[in-house]
Amino acid sequence: MKKIIFLMVIVLTVAVVNGCKPKKASNNQSTNETTQMDQNDTTSYGICGEGTSMHHLELITDMGDTLHYTLLDEGPDSAVVLGGLLCGDRLAVIGHKVDGESYADRVINLTTLQGKWVSIDKQFEILEGGVVKSNVKAEQNPWTEWKIYNGQLLLNRDTFAIDNLGADSLYLENKVGIFAYHRLQ
Repeated sequence: MKKIIFLMVIVLTVAVVNGCKPKKASNNQSTNETTQMDQNDTTSYGICGEGTSMHHLELITDMGDTLHYTLLDEGPDSAVVLGGLLCGDRLAVIGHKVDGESYADRVINLTTLQGKWVSIDKQFEILEGGVVKSNVKAEQNPWTEWKIYNGQLLLNRDTFAIDNLGADSLYLENKVGIFAYHRLQ
């Protein structure tokens, strides 16, 4: 009788231990989702070229092509430039074409976006290569990766519109509200 009870306790312990392990998502499904997202992304990525001026953007893409965008100040096609334009900085550009001419709708300076950001309850660092490092140990769901997708910032599965990006300030907005961050030196 003792052997049966002991055997049942061992089997129950093994079942509980195996049941408590987190389930790993299939790697194939994650790869398919990433590929699908990359195909639907209308953003052009590259380096700000030397031919960039107040109303003209020269983008040297990751593929080596040189694209030229017009930056309008006023009207329905006015461009939103976040983080400034500096030759050599990495940019993400969302634009459209009218009569064969390219117009920038939204320009995000990825070099300005990278760095250490802090708010009342969050502290994180956006690094090159899509990595986010969280510096708050008590955070339950820290951000670990980032990317720009169709002009919006994706932090893990959270999607934010970038309302403002400056040398020392970052304002992100989603359905919950607007989140203000300042750069940590």
